[in-house]
Amino acid sequence: MRKTIELLLIICVLYACEQESKQHNIKQVSWKSKELTDKDFSNYYRGKTYLPVYSHIYHVHEHRTFDLTTTISIRNVSLSDTVYIFKADYFNTVGENIRQYIKHPIYVSPLETIEIVIDEEDEEGGSGANFVFEWAMENDKNPPLYEAVMISTYGQQGLSFTTRGVPINE
Repeated sequence: MRKTIELLLIICVLYACEQESKQHNIKQVSWKSKELTDKDFSNYYRGKTYLPVYSHIYHVHEHRTFDLTTTISIRNVSLSDTVYIFKADYFNTVGENIRQYIKHPIYVSPLETIEIVIDEEDEEGGSGANFVFEWAMENDKNPPLYEAVMISTYGQQGLSFTTRGVPINE
């Protein structure tokens, strides 16, 4: 009887360890379908936003890191106006532009959110990674909101935190 209980306990533990994260079938936005090629933005309010993100953070000492998955949310908080994004450039800790996510301007409809995901294994950005976004709207009433959520789990340890974009005034 004891062997049976031990065997059932081992099976339960193995089953629990093999459970994958829940996957959602939420409709994701296709950036390609949002591209614009011939719109005139000369009379639009334009802005730039800086968003700090982290590919990893340090723990225990400076030679030991905790890798993170980063989700960048570009949120149009307006109830009625469209936001146009011209640049979403990714920079590493030393300020090198390592990736450009937008080739042509894209639009973000009212209350829509589009996302960029940086995989946990992608260490290019480093602990001082950041994004610079350039955008435009018909007015300056409700500028877009840029947020990042960094998360990771190892064993029974989990870590998550957020950052928020700030305007660049140049």
